Amino acid sequence: MLYAKIVVGLPVDGPFDYLVPDSLVKVATCGKRVWVNFGPKRTIGYIVGLSAKTKIKKTKPLFDIIDSQALLSVELLKLTKELSGYYCCSWGEAIEAALPQALRKGKRLEDLPDPGQAKSSLDLAASLIFQPDSRLRREYYLQEIKKAVSDKKTVVMILADKRACSELKNEIKAKLGIDSAVLCRNEPGELGDWARVRSGKTQIVIGTRSAIFAPLENPGLVILDEEENSVYKQEQVPHYHTRKVALMRAKINGCRLILGSSSPSLESFYLAKTKKIGYECKIKKQDLPEVKIMDLSREFHRAKSERPVLSRYLSDCIATSLSANEKVLLFLNRRGFATSAACHNCKKPLVCPRCNTNLIYFYEGDILACSHCNFRLIPPKICPLCNSGYIKFKGAGTEKIESEISRIFPQVRIKSISTLEKMDLASADIFVATSAIFKQKDAKFHLVGVLGIDNALNRLDFRSAEKTFGVLQELVTITEKRMVIQTNSGQHHLFEAIAKNDPELFYNKELQERKQLGYPPYKHIILIKLRSKYPEKAQKSAEALFEKLSKVKAVGIELVSVNPSNPPKLRGNYCWQIMFKAAVPGKAVKFIKLNLKNFRHSGIIVTVDVDPV
Repeated sequence: MLYAKIVVGLPVDGPFDYLVPDSLVKVATCGKRVWVNFGPKRTIGYIVGLSAKTKIKKTKPLFDIIDSQALLSVELLKLTKELSGYYCCSWGEAIEAALPQALRKGKRLEDLPDPGQAKSSLDLAASLIFQPDSRLRREYYLQEIKKAVSDKKTVVMILADKRACSELKNEIKAKLGIDSAVLCRNEPGELGDWARVRSGKTQIVIGTRSAIFAPLENPGLVILDEEENSVYKQEQVPHYHTRKVALMRAKINGCRLILGSSSPSLESFYLAKTKKIGYECKIKKQDLPEVKIMDLSREFHRAKSERPVLSRYLSDCIATSLSANEKVLLFLNRRGFATSAACHNCKKPLVCPRCNTNLIYFYEGDILACSHCNFRLIPPKICPLCNSGYIKFKGAGTEKIESEISRIFPQVRIKSISTLEKMDLASADIFVATSAIFKQKDAKFHLVGVLGIDNALNRLDFRSAEKTFGVLQELVTITEKRMVIQTNSGQHHLFEAIAKNDPELFYNKELQERKQLGYPPYKHIILIKLRSKYPEKAQKSAEALFEKLSKVKAVGIELVSVNPSNPPKLRGNYCWQIMFKAAVPGKAVKFIKLNLKNFRHSGIIVTVDVDPV
């Protein structure tokens, strides 16, 4: 008798033993998909092991084996197994994160070769490359790709942006003469490209987050560009981060890993500082612009009315640049005209009914919109709560800045950039932009003015300084002569590091603070998230689970708090979270899984997020 150990793409730990019918014994191998009865439904399962024995008295037979050859190699099975243990999901959920949607639904693929055993070297080498200039990073990557391909190795190149993937594919073809495959989740042709990679018909794979699971044989190099980018964190279960999975895969395959960045994450910098990975800082200080920190608390400390948009210093700098026919960028990472709309009488803001967050007012289109979902509302003439006849708009977005600058400099051409639409530098003298400016290829400005940066720095997020530093580092790379940063927190070490062009000053001080507070990278944060359509149910379930967990003692695990999530309501669901700190995620994950088994939570969706960003 032969039994297959099966996992399924559901939040239940396995594997589960199924009897392999005699007619399927010869074709039953690990890494293949099968049809099984799981509970009352027929579903797709994945063979992760085979055995001649079972402890189960009565086993169900599997119905059919879908694949002629295994979809998942031994190495990818190991990777998904490790991922499930780290990110508190089932092995089946981890496997499904690695596969295109069509394969998860049972689509058959024909003529696949046997994946065999991937060839890999034993000299794993991971390194962090700190290079603010994306063009120079790209040149470095191409050199390393060329070396790997010449050594008959395959390459995985991960990018944060889908559009950049096709651009890099064309560049590799033009400069190296090599065809590459592009893997982006849920894109047309994804399954065909995946099959092409799995069949060994390409040496290079380019893709977004999920391409880290590309079914390549003999991988010799993995490159993760913009490794600090939050888009690499998966929003759905499993909540994996591509950087961590890349480190896992490089270790399993024994291949080289390059983490490239314009502003490294604290986690990667810490790995480099502790000599766990290599480190190369390629910043040339002589090429960097002058940075001026304009402390608004000093200039406007006596202002009783609303402060002006520009300080006198920045206004003078703009006038000087314009007289020299230079290009100016004013950066504000807030879209729209006003960030809130509230009744002048009762002071109640207009909020999204699905997310309970302030609606943003867009002058273009005369509409109020939610930043979290697709809710839209025509601005009311009277307050819906107290029937007062005056709605007041507060807070400045890029549209308001554009309006104010037009008033200050009436003869100047001004243009707002808040989308991925290609920018024409000749079309304006002053550009007002959000972070969308970073997607503009070869955008350079003589003067960059940074507005409203305190909004990002003062968020209730222990990573706020790190994220703000990343934004300012990217702005430095598109500044040719001078950057002026307006802030009320001029003494913060973040601004000191930017002004001195000394990133390591920021990283070392930030690491010192993180160590004192017990935050990553010194400890891991884990969130148990509970959400429900009913606010009382979400709150009571979260508090009951917190009380249950607080009675269980576990070494190396600290139960910190139970609070509403931020935002507390999202897309119609009320959200609460329980926060842990842990020295070793694996132990905390086992603790959480064990205690969630017997927790009754009817009508509550419970997920676990390890290392949230």
